[in-house]
Amino acid sequence: MPNRLADEQSPYLHQHKDNPVEWYPWGEEAFETARREGKPIFLSIGYSTCHWCHVMERESFEDQEVAAVLNDGFIPIKVDREERPDVDSIYMDVCQMMRGQGGWPLTVLLTPDRKPFFAATYLPKEGRFQQTGLMDLLPRVQKLWQNDRDKLLEDAEEVTDLLRRSTEEQERGDAPGPQLLSEAARQLSRQFDRTHGGFGSAPKFPAPHNLLFLLRHWHRTGEERALDMVTETLDQMRLGGMFDQVGYGFHRYSTDQQWKLPHFEKMLYDQAMHVLAYTDAYQATGEERYERTAREVLTYAMRDLQAPDSGFYSAEDADSETEDGEMEEGAFYVWSTDEIRELLDPDLAELVIDVYNMAPEGNYQEESTGERTGKNVLHLDRSLADEAERRDLDEDALWDRIETAHTTLLEARSERPRPHLDDKVLTDWNGLMVAALATAARAFDEPDYEAAARRTAQFLLDTMRDAEGRLLHRYREGEAGIQATLDDYAFLTWGLLELYETTFDPAWLRAAQEHLDASLDRFWDAEGGGFYMTPDDGEALIVRPKEATDGAMPSGNSIQLMNLLRLARFTGRTGYEERAAALSEWTGSSARSRPTGFTALLMGLHWALGTPREVVVAGDPEADDTQALIDVLRDTYAPTTATLQRPPGDAPKITDLAPFTAAQTPLDGQAAAYVCRDFQCEAPTTDPDALRAQLKT
Repeated sequence: MPNRLADEQSPYLHQHKDNPVEWYPWGEEAFETARREGKPIFLSIGYSTCHWCHVMERESFEDQEVAAVLNDGFIPIKVDREERPDVDSIYMDVCQMMRGQGGWPLTVLLTPDRKPFFAATYLPKEGRFQQTGLMDLLPRVQKLWQNDRDKLLEDAEEVTDLLRRSTEEQERGDAPGPQLLSEAARQLSRQFDRTHGGFGSAPKFPAPHNLLFLLRHWHRTGEERALDMVTETLDQMRLGGMFDQVGYGFHRYSTDQQWKLPHFEKMLYDQAMHVLAYTDAYQATGEERYERTAREVLTYAMRDLQAPDSGFYSAEDADSETEDGEMEEGAFYVWSTDEIRELLDPDLAELVIDVYNMAPEGNYQEESTGERTGKNVLHLDRSLADEAERRDLDEDALWDRIETAHTTLLEARSERPRPHLDDKVLTDWNGLMVAALATAARAFDEPDYEAAARRTAQFLLDTMRDAEGRLLHRYREGEAGIQATLDDYAFLTWGLLELYETTFDPAWLRAAQEHLDASLDRFWDAEGGGFYMTPDDGEALIVRPKEATDGAMPSGNSIQLMNLLRLARFTGRTGYEERAAALSEWTGSSARSRPTGFTALLMGLHWALGTPREVVVAGDPEADDTQALIDVLRDTYAPTTATLQRPPGDAPKITDLAPFTAAQTPLDGQAAAYVCRDFQCEAPTTDPDALRAQLKT
């Protein structure tokens, strides 16, 4: 019989509905049962495409012996971290406090009032190599709960008190200045892998917001070292096995230092952040290879992750079914040399085997065992331009041959069992995709991306609402639900701002302002500055989380800093800049202690300390002279510029949102650009070359 998770929408919870463990979803029924029966809570947090979550399920949660112990002595609760990032944030902080590190699956033991007294990540069924096993831990905790409960309750109170203090004691200080930006760049330079790109060693995470920060640092300071770190990292990631060379898109991270051997899950937010990084790099350098990669990532996302209703699904799993019917990480993506030779003509097969570094014994080692599997992850040692030169071939001809092979391999791969698709649609991650699509649309002059961004944004605005019109977090199978968190508001606002600058439709700017205002009403900390993760009328958790540090994605506070600064320039409302200053003061001391953990936040600081400007292009939006001025702005890497378009006439809609544009009109019937910064405007120009020169000063 299915357990209580059968009625939940989360794909992750559904994966556990047939476990013999009598799981509860997070909620009052579980907490009341724990109080009534006097049992501790066994909290397990993960997500549906998590490889080690699958391992722990197969090893323990499908096991009758483990289930019997859990059901007898505990109230087991399953949480999807992607549905409840607030719950995950709290207990991940606990795990990092207790263990010095975190990850998923996250295992936490709680008192009936949800206070933690034990935390760990993956636990095997039986202990091995000095790692505690569930069948060691659970009976021991059960015995302590029966015989020494007061000690466990005391421990839980101490942990909870420490957690509260760490949240409440983040006080406002001095706003950070330019020296913090320089220190962050210096620290990234020290961590930079000069041989393979990226930062640190294995496992190596891409962290595109580090690259977006460095691009802005280069733009503000002219430090070529910052740009070199970006381009080397982007080039090496695209060559490596972390990039799906056949079907495109990026895997989650690299298990090795060289970007060759990936952890195979694919996350929507990674695709969006990579598109933003490669698009910005294209605008900064003009190198077409960055445009090609951004387009490839969007090809994957729009082909494999876009839902029929125009939202984007969340992720694809690392694991898939092998020919033997077993679940194995990476099975969908890896190839043997024999398979390549069966599918391709002999000359093309040998070219692919050589170019992509394939070997008969395989180059892929299974992550958990380290054993070679006879299969290969396709990766390049050099760009195809260099490969063509090495072979004395025309580059375009080599590309044509490789793409012919890709088409055949992709078709053959489509016959394999696909990895599990997490088909929930999340507002925050979709907001990132709107930002990525809109940014790519204007950088590459691609109408299809603009249309996709419009459709997704409209879907979010129309569908992700409750009966009172408040934003919701998750949509699946026709049902929207779960109260939105700060990230939902922040990332959606970001996407709407990018969509306005792409389309110049004031409706998107109005929607961005409405969502930012709503977040200020419901999430803003009036005493300390910054935003809480949960609204003021949200579920009463043991603490109200408030995050500034960037993780796999930028934090909501980081993005809100940029949103506030940009909307201040778009609308002329200085109150947004005042809130931005308070936010930066709240994060200042934390950012100074570890600036590389706040690079997305520092992108906003670059805006505030650089040369932020507003450019208003006044003219008929369909006219060639207007478009010529807009093209200058879109061909220029200008990360601290807010661009508005003012149509002719006495009262276009944009003047309601940005009253200062009322006086900025065409000159003698010609489209004109008004460039303003430091609260003063230069003389308007109708000449695209003159505008380009103004943007360089």
